[in-house]
Amino acid sequence: MCSKSFTRSLGLALIPLALCCVIANVLLYFPNVEVKHVQEDHLTGYVWFFTGIVGGGVVMVLPVLVFMNLERCANCCGNEGSAMCSSVLAALVGLAGAGYCFVISDLALIEGPYCLYNGTWTSPFANQSGEYLFRRDTWSMCEEPLRVVEWNVTLFSILLGLSGLECIICVVQLVNGLVAAVCRPCCYKQRYSLNA
Repeated sequence: MCSKSFTRSLGLALIPLALCCVIANVLLYFPNVEVKHVQEDHLTGYVWFFTGIVGGGVVMVLPVLVFMNLERCANCCGNEGSAMCSSVLAALVGLAGAGYCFVISDLALIEGPYCLYNGTWTSPFANQSGEYLFRRDTWSMCEEPLRVVEWNVTLFSILLGLSGLECIICVVQLVNGLVAAVCRPCCYKQRYSLNA
């Protein structure tokens, strides 16, 4: 019972993280809250990987549903071990989605934004290995959209942090599910053999 309620709380914790990932990713499409950059396709290429929408958001629906309904599944199946195994599989799916969001967000931060630089639309920080992140004086190189570097750095950093938390939650459930599925039957057998 204890591991099922713990798993349910992990599922509850994933809900706001997934929603925030989706919101952060959607905001990346509108630098300075302007639609024209989407229409003219003047966005960082990594925005089109849908990291927060798919990896940190939609993929998290499966772990949330499994984690939240684990007790029902255990009652339905009649075997808590198989229910915990399903939570392990859901945690692996969640880990893959969150990992995808984490890696792509990291790559986007390293490359930097796509902006107007010396009259040309380009990624002026692409060959700096993320060095621009520590040299704020270079951020003004981007003429348009205004403050696009701050916009991208803030939102991709948020995605990086949120997906990192999602990874941690999924790893915790992976360990919790494996321990509950593997060790619990052994403990019950020992208890029954002592009473016999």
